[in-house]
Amino acid sequence: MTAIDSMTDTAMAATSLLRFATAGSVDDGKSTLVGRLLHDSKSVLADQLEAVEDASRRRGQETPDLALLTDGLRAEREQGITIDVAYRYFATPRRRFILADTPGHVQYTRNMVTGASTAELAVVLVDARNGVVEQTRRHAAVAALLRVPHVVLAVNKMDLVDYAEPVFAAIAAEFTAYAASLGIPDVTAIPISALAGDNVVEPSAHMDWYGGPTVLEHLETVPTGHDPSTDPARFPVQYVIRPQSAEHPDYRGYAGQIASGVLRVGEPVTVLPSGRTSTIAGIDALGRSTDIAWAPQSVTVTLTDDIDVSRGDTIAPTTGAPQVTQDVEATVCHVADRPLSPGQRVLLKHTTRTVKAIVKAIPSRLTLDDLSQHPDPGQLTANDIGRITLRTAEPLALDTYADSRHTGSFLLIDPADGTTLAAGMAGEAFGGSRGGIGRCAGR
Repeated sequence: MTAIDSMTDTAMAATSLLRFATAGSVDDGKSTLVGRLLHDSKSVLADQLEAVEDASRRRGQETPDLALLTDGLRAEREQGITIDVAYRYFATPRRRFILADTPGHVQYTRNMVTGASTAELAVVLVDARNGVVEQTRRHAAVAALLRVPHVVLAVNKMDLVDYAEPVFAAIAAEFTAYAASLGIPDVTAIPISALAGDNVVEPSAHMDWYGGPTVLEHLETVPTGHDPSTDPARFPVQYVIRPQSAEHPDYRGYAGQIASGVLRVGEPVTVLPSGRTSTIAGIDALGRSTDIAWAPQSVTVTLTDDIDVSRGDTIAPTTGAPQVTQDVEATVCHVADRPLSPGQRVLLKHTTRTVKAIVKAIPSRLTLDDLSQHPDPGQLTANDIGRITLRTAEPLALDTYADSRHTGSFLLIDPADGTTLAAGMAGEAFGGSRGGIGRCAGR
């Protein structure tokens, strides 16, 4: 039994949720796969299906184009492509799902960063006729950088290669080897035809040589979540509550969402970046007092000592508190159209804290073909992945991304207009090791 009471096990099982993202090159069939999942799992409302049928008829198609269930923008429907990240919510008797259908064009790779940043699983589609291409490698690298723990390789359009097992086996072997070099811990390869429905929800009658799960079966059974007590506790303060009323004249509570780990009443804690110490006196969750709370609960914490705690501070157990630093080394995915250059002044947003910072250097840019680092690129442009060093004006309680996806990540923001410039991951880049890439422990 873990540190968290066993009574939570039943509640967690009853509300099992999987966040996953789809990615792949243009016309690999991502939206069709998502549409097939929604349609065949009976997750499409009658009026939605009717709208898709009408739109398909206007385009001269005899059968409904299920990709239109996710391609919601008019520009997407007219061009038959996905531009924005399309979020969809659906459920089966076994699990609830939040999916992000991300674009395939190279210029929209940054959208995958958004879609996969909170995902526990990524479905990477490959056209069986084309095999693994550069954009496939790019999406695998993004999944590895974001520490997505599970990856599904969906080899699509198997109907166009006569459902040939050798074609599937060769693609699966190439992708699995590449994923291993990135340190991706779990890859499941599934041959499918999203258009025909083979191995999406129902097993295929055309591929009796395949004995694995369908896409939906895998999504319903892949392990989700983990024991919060195994993570270091981190509580970024979002708001200080001081009612100063007759009923609560001296009350001082610190409200926010637990980013990771478990908080307990009576536990010695340190407030960062100041370094002041105290003890948790009480925890309020949903209007009730409790002795224990865990991520991702939103709570209010009170301390035994009247010390200065403000929005942006982090409360952490004194044992295992993160190091405070003003020098940040990180891997970033550049998402803005304007380039990022050394000497540039930015804002760094980490949890509830935003501080001024300067880009000291850009040591390298990742080359996806062979996973090598191109030294001293001079700048990073849209969709580039590179290593940078930063100096912040104020200290940060920053974990490495390998230790925590929540408190090891940050955003770089243009102070002039608030534009998001890059998504950053503190520490080394990938989970595995390969010349020049660096080494990181898994989540």
